[in-house]
Amino acid sequence: MKNTTTLSVSLIALLSLSACGASERLKNIGKVPEVTPIQNPNNNSVAKTVSMPMPPVEIVKKENNSLWASNRSTFFKDQRAGQLGDILTVMIDINDEAELENESERSRSSSEGAGIGGLFGIESQITKVLPTGTTGENLVDFDTTSRSRGSGSTEREEEVRMTLAATITQILPNGNMVIQGHQEVRVNYEKRILNLAGIIRPEDITTDNSISYDKIAEARISYGGQGHITDMQQPRYGQQAFDVLMPF
Repeated sequence: MKNTTTLSVSLIALLSLSACGASERLKNIGKVPEVTPIQNPNNNSVAKTVSMPMPPVEIVKKENNSLWASNRSTFFKDQRAGQLGDILTVMIDINDEAELENESERSRSSSEGAGIGGLFGIESQITKVLPTGTTGENLVDFDTTSRSRGSGSTEREEEVRMTLAATITQILPNGNMVIQGHQEVRVNYEKRILNLAGIIRPEDITTDNSISYDKIAEARISYGGQGHITDMQQPRYGQQAFDVLMPF
């Protein structure tokens, strides 16, 4: 009874959450989408103050009657990322293809036989216990045969091409740098999300301040989406739970 009550409460809560989203969509059927009014950008949740790892503040020095300042980053200075908070471009070009095929076969055959030709006259009593025609010369005969054969094949092909701006978030004691990047693109009701993290060497950054994904150690690259299209491509929650719980 207690389990039934708990299940009923859970179903009611789930239906209530679904109804909230459904009622909002039903309410807007046939209506023209509302235009967002003009607002103060500072009140926008997206415009909140950003806090990122940054290098120490440099003291700007400028000599009298000189156009040069100590904080200038042009002319002969290397423009490649190298400090906390610097941005570099990651070139992602994954074109992997793998094919694996194997086959195995095993066979075994064995045969055993044993008999009692004479054992203190006991062999003469065998016919009294066992069926007529049984002899002691061939009491035990064992024969077995086994055969096993297996084959498997795996084929995989994937291609991902995109670019992402990442930020240096940590500089390790040996000079290597930890980078992280996050990108979100929303079109109508579908949002595409790209995340990247890993460790790079300063010397692997090219002169145009970019680096290839295959130069990133401990690389973590994820690309997915959220929204109506992604939701339609996934099985319903009930179906997923059914697949998990069913033992066969």
